[in-house]
Amino acid sequence: MIAGVIAGALALAVAYFLGESQVDAAIALEEAHSHAAHGGGAEEEELVSRTMQATGGLATALLVFGVAAGGIASLVVAYVLGRIGSFGPRATAALIAGAALLTVYVVPFLKYPANPPAVGNPDTIGKRTTLFFLMVALSLLLAVAAVIIGKRLAPALGNWNATIAAAAGFVVVIGLAYAFLPSFDEVGEDFPASLLWKFRLSTLAVQTTFWTGFGLIFGYLAERLFASAPRADAPRAATPVG
Repeated sequence: MIAGVIAGALALAVAYFLGESQVDAAIALEEAHSHAAHGGGAEEEELVSRTMQATGGLATALLVFGVAAGGIASLVVAYVLGRIGSFGPRATAALIAGAALLTVYVVPFLKYPANPPAVGNPDTIGKRTTLFFLMVALSLLLAVAAVIIGKRLAPALGNWNATIAAAAGFVVVIGLAYAFLPSFDEVGEDFPASLLWKFRLSTLAVQTTFWTGFGLIFGYLAERLFASAPRADAPRAATPVG
């Protein structure tokens, strides 16, 4: 979990320096539209301000995500260490972190990309959130299935060909999911395209920073732990007789 907290703090720094300006610009557009919709009159007071959501809310979300995701990923690394070839702790942590970035964020992101404030229909936010997490679950299950199938095909096809076949199957099924799951085109014509893509790229940078940081930090800590642990086959000191 320590690696998850540190990675979450790194991701928070990236979110602040890369994404804060895009969020502020989107909030300004949203407030301008809301002001125009009310004809310049009094607006309803928000229970939680956008500024609070973009600062305290973001920090809390990323740190909680760091603890949760880091804890789960740590258990996965500990379980698969030594079971996927002769990879050491650092290489295993890097592989798991890369796989997590791909399955937990990149694959769902390509179907349901993140939107800044003022983008999207409030009436469909529940459906969009449900479908995003459905895509996350589907991506994770298919990734696990691809690993299992690849290991079973390896004796007949060889490791390289089995890996390619399993990866191709993963891509095909994900492509079918992209085709059959509903899509949402709710970006207003007056919303700047450059702002939208800068925001989406900043969210991708945040996730990339988190998983890269987690893989490097956890791998380093795990390697130090294994290096300091006494080896079972280490020769014992001779016991004097007499």
